[in-house]
Amino acid sequence: MTIKEQLMADLKLAMKEKNALKKSTVTMVRAAILQQEKDNKTTLEDDEVLSIISKQVKQRKDSLEEFKNAQREDLVEQTQKELDILMEYLPRQLNEEEIRQIVNESITEVGATSMKDMGKIMSSVMPKV
Repeated sequence: MTIKEQLMADLKLAMKEKNALKKSTVTMVRAAILQQEKDNKTTLEDDEVLSIISKQVKQRKDSLEEFKNAQREDLVEQTQKELDILMEYLPRQLNEEEIRQIVNESITEVGATSMKDMGKIMSSVMPKV
């Protein structure tokens, strides 16, 4: 199931459950996707959809900071819930310990001994993260 199909299924479910916040959040994401498709006159692939969702997440995080600074707890709560909904569609992010482990494995795998080997290490690490 593609991400767009998942969004549509979640929208239908939110409507059935009368979950207004999830419905409006998913609708906003779908609108951004449809606008991008209309602008480019193409159908977006999953990686492009993830990019749009990532932009939406970034916007919500920026808004969250602004609302916290303005002490608007009602908007902070709503924006946090929207952020949680959007995060469901993004791949799980690696934590610092997992990244360190991958880097250490790559250093051993490549046999790096100095900073000159950074390019080899990066080419080994990037596909894993």
